[in-house]
Amino acid sequence: MFTKILIANRGEIACRIIRTCQRLGIKTVAIYSTVDQGALHVQLADEAYLVGEAPPHDSYLNMAKILDAAKQSGAQAIHPGYGFLSENADFTRLCQESGVCFVGPDPDVMEKMGDKLRSRKLARKAGLPILPGTDGAIANECAATKAWELGFPLMVKAAEGGGGIGIHIIESQEELMPLIDRTRKVAESAFGSSRLFFERYLKDASHIEVQVIGDQHGNLIHLHERDCSVQRRNQKLVEETTSTAKLTPQLRRRVCNLATKLGKFIGYTSTGTVEFLVSADGTVFFLEMNTRLQVEHGVTEMVTGLDLVELQLLVAAGEPLPITQDEVSVNGHAIEVRVYPEDPETFMPDSGEITDLHQPEGEHIRIDSALCNGYTVGLDYEPLMAKIMAWGEDRNQAIKTLQRALLEFRIAGVKCNVPLLRDVLATKEFIAATHHTGSMPIWIEEFQTRILNKCANGKMGKNENGHKNGQENGEREIAAAIGVSMALALKSAQPLDTTAFSPWRVYGRREQLLSRSMGNRGWR
Repeated sequence: MFTKILIANRGEIACRIIRTCQRLGIKTVAIYSTVDQGALHVQLADEAYLVGEAPPHDSYLNMAKILDAAKQSGAQAIHPGYGFLSENADFTRLCQESGVCFVGPDPDVMEKMGDKLRSRKLARKAGLPILPGTDGAIANECAATKAWELGFPLMVKAAEGGGGIGIHIIESQEELMPLIDRTRKVAESAFGSSRLFFERYLKDASHIEVQVIGDQHGNLIHLHERDCSVQRRNQKLVEETTSTAKLTPQLRRRVCNLATKLGKFIGYTSTGTVEFLVSADGTVFFLEMNTRLQVEHGVTEMVTGLDLVELQLLVAAGEPLPITQDEVSVNGHAIEVRVYPEDPETFMPDSGEITDLHQPEGEHIRIDSALCNGYTVGLDYEPLMAKIMAWGEDRNQAIKTLQRALLEFRIAGVKCNVPLLRDVLATKEFIAATHHTGSMPIWIEEFQTRILNKCANGKMGKNENGHKNGQENGEREIAAAIGVSMALALKSAQPLDTTAFSPWRVYGRREQLLSRSMGNRGWR
């Protein structure tokens, strides 16, 4: 096992990796940008190195600086967390050439599965069912013909995409070219490639993913599945395990078996996640594979009792997996919600300094965050502030525990999406586990309607003297409601061209553009 590792990341995932290393007696090296000098992950690590200015390409994507920090510190391995360089095959190869172990899979496998077109072909060869789509990148001149052959609705997706970025649903011929052009620009800006492909849009499906881990000795197991169907803008918002409320035992076994079948076929090592879409009638389709630790890995840890970061480190050090498939067991149910900095009424991104913070505690509650008083939530990086998780003996108990945790979560200085998360957990569809990937837009409309009704009913606040001040507060609430209505009017707008791409900046700016744009088309 390693004695010292460098964590090529920041925020809550860096803090979470440090916790495991501390328990294992492994020294940790943090890296930080100029705006992260006082960040919690820097304080928790044994050593820390400045790697550049705030823009990611100057700091957390600066391969040379990160490798220099690893050499100076004497770190034997680099753990990339998720995001940034976690799925960058070039960086993995540089680590190998430098004699530093990269905690992740083989770069060739990473490269193959990171290209969505190549991964579809590999999945088909492995015997997995894939969605109907194009086998190669689409050119503008043949896009109309390919779309007509496939049929509407369909999805246009970036071949090198990830994180829900570079995806649009196309429902008609009229939308085809404008959305293709828009997606190409996002893909080029985000991933450095404008290659796109078509895939059939599967409406009202469940997004099911299977956690797998393989070692360098030919062993590969699954740690069961997670349901990630609650999404907004193709980004996961709520994740849970297991999915027994949705999948029959036979269907669960099928999905998990397909995931391990693919992992063994490609010779996968380290942690990874094989993602599927499951239709209402139980038809399963391979979606993609993420060759890294997932944001939502914590819920799997809560029900299995396993530490996925520890397993990653063991495998990277060349040790065999300490458990077999028969020894993996599931106890209870766990649910996670992602807390983002955004106005809960207008859904606009927010930023600022945290002036007061209370994070819930409890035997069956887990918080993964890097938040503390005085921490500045900015717009430079991925906006995830915290992950709040809850465990229960069954799903209903997990929901109730998580609802209580959200009521106890308080933060001042920055607005966050906790009110929306509480609403989601209280919907009858979520409680009954009848929700799907198309549910969130409906829930947002209902959330918006409640705000509009609140204004229409003339709910009045009080001024600083305690007297009713209905007109002032009513006008403010009406303005907020109008902001909600307009901000949710379109699903996308022209993305920004930027060399230092930040999805959060793009989405924030996009929402602002939408609030000034056409208001006649519904959110999807």
